Amino acid sequence: MKKILNKYYVQLNLLKIMTIGSIILAALFYFLIPEVLNYPANTWNNNFQYELEGTNYNIQVISISFAIWLVFLIIIFIKTKFLINIKYVLSHLNEYDTEYLENIKTKIYYIPYKIYLLNMILPPILITILHAFTIHQFGVITLKIFMLLCSFITIFATIVLIHSTKLFTNILVQLPVTETTLKTHSKLKGKIFYHIFPLLIVAAISTALLGYVRVIDEKGNALYQTYSDRLLYYIDMNKVNIDSEEDLFKLVSSFETVNDNDYYFIKKPDGKYYDINKEEIQMSPFFKKYSNEMSELNNNRVYEYYGMDSQGVIKSININNEKYIVGIYFYVSSTDILVYFLIIFAVLLIAGFLVLSLYSNSLTNDIRRIAKALFDIVKTKNVIENKPLPVTSNDEIGDLIISFNQIQSLTKTNIEKIHDSQEMLIEKERLASLGQLVGGIAHNLKTPIMSISGATEGLNDLIKEYELSIGDPEVTNADHHEIAKDMSEWLNKIRSYTEYMSDVITAVKGQAVNMSNEIDSNFTIEELIKRVDILMKHELKNSLITLNTSIEIDKNTIINGNINNLVQVINNIVSNSIQAYEGKADQIIDLNVYKKNNNIVISVKDYGIGIEKDVQEKLFKEMVTTKGKNGTGLGLFMSYSTIRGNFNGNITFESEVGHGTTFYITLPK
Repeated sequence: MKKILNKYYVQLNLLKIMTIGSIILAALFYFLIPEVLNYPANTWNNNFQYELEGTNYNIQVISISFAIWLVFLIIIFIKTKFLINIKYVLSHLNEYDTEYLENIKTKIYYIPYKIYLLNMILPPILITILHAFTIHQFGVITLKIFMLLCSFITIFATIVLIHSTKLFTNILVQLPVTETTLKTHSKLKGKIFYHIFPLLIVAAISTALLGYVRVIDEKGNALYQTYSDRLLYYIDMNKVNIDSEEDLFKLVSSFETVNDNDYYFIKKPDGKYYDINKEEIQMSPFFKKYSNEMSELNNNRVYEYYGMDSQGVIKSININNEKYIVGIYFYVSSTDILVYFLIIFAVLLIAGFLVLSLYSNSLTNDIRRIAKALFDIVKTKNVIENKPLPVTSNDEIGDLIISFNQIQSLTKTNIEKIHDSQEMLIEKERLASLGQLVGGIAHNLKTPIMSISGATEGLNDLIKEYELSIGDPEVTNADHHEIAKDMSEWLNKIRSYTEYMSDVITAVKGQAVNMSNEIDSNFTIEELIKRVDILMKHELKNSLITLNTSIEIDKNTIINGNINNLVQVINNIVSNSIQAYEGKADQIIDLNVYKKNNNIVISVKDYGIGIEKDVQEKLFKEMVTTKGKNGTGLGLFMSYSTIRGNFNGNITFESEVGHGTTFYITLPK
């Protein structure tokens, strides 16, 4: 049972509210239909109706309500079949791709309104047609049934819309938030019309229908009283001798009618009805039955079928001991009255439409101003220069504008603080890097300086030796050449030492400046690896770590961008790999350069402690560090930003706790 409830969660939830609504709808129908359609008293939900139609009012109401409920049920299951098992989907979002979830999201945006429209349109039309075929006629009664159905079902459908929107909103908030939600866009003005305009239609229909019913009721009473008085006057008070059927027809043919469509009739003892021209006419079974059984209880007033706007007045008369019925059949409704109330309906509808349109425009304009201000911030990425919005109302919209202005002001303050803090953090990180570079410089330059110093001493000794040999007859030309050769060797050594020092200084200088001031250029893989080797040599040597470099592509492959930026990123990753060994000596770090899918990939792999799961989730997204007070968390965060922003590349990683970490720098070729 629980499995079924979870599988059809949405459908059952909607069905519950629709079932409750159908019951309320049935109760409203039960009490209002007889009043609105002017059902004749004592003719419904009793033997009179059952003998006439083979059913009763209770069964009719239940049948109509069930039919409406059934239509609702079909609409629900057809339109929400894509949400079957939605509870499972929400609890296993990682099993579904983004496109599938976006498809669900898009459908959910519109499905409440589709259900709403179908609920408003289909049931009234289907039930009205069914009713019309049941009574075998289309007319005013059909129009009244349709208007009544439209009124109640629209109210009910609006309640279902509100409930379903709330239900689907609860589903939407559990789906992943992506920017693609902006692709499916509907206007707030349209939603306001969806919710309110049908209710305006209901108000206009109800006003016109109730007004029509009351007017018809009063007109019916007036016509009944008029014709009743005339029959009484013509037959009883006129004292005309009626000795035969011929005299009766002659007398009735002299009677006047109020309306051209009204007509007098005579019912003969054989039960047949005739007009004043003695031609047989057919009266409805309802009229006949009511005339025979109920007219005396209703002061000789006779009603036509339920909801029909036509009635009759009858008067019995005995001729030669035979009972004749003289009556008049009159129409209560008229085209003029119907047109009048249709005009009222149209006027109310147009007025409501105009008022709603003006109101919705005013409301959406206020919201649009806020949305535009937010969009401008997103577009320009500059909240500092955005001006506060003017408050134009003292309602919830005004509160929203005030809150927006307060948030904007607070955001400006926070951004300024962030900028100050960011500059301090970046400067701290840069100074820390410079500190490491200075240590590297001291070590890297110490050996060549000492070597140059030794070479200088050697040259000095050779100079002294050469000076003493001048004029010495024992010193041959070969000896002079030997001294010159030794001096040349010392000079070559000095030259190589100075070139090495120049490379170190160039590398250090490149890393010492602010990255944002660098100018893009081109460099080769060989230049890149050479600088990394120079700058990391001291830290690697002190940590007793070996950097194994493997270049699987042409060393002269060109990379577009600033070499100093990329060197700093690689050095940062190598430094993290060194620290991953936690002081263990005689370890290795693999630095590999290779091609993959026409991209250049630089991988840095260590076999250290790895990265914890909670840290992995935050990596590249925020400034996270595992070094405590010794770290700022800026290293990888800035590295990721540098590769994405300056090289249009990407950084990814693989890590297993206790087994090491590999970082992959992917650069488009």
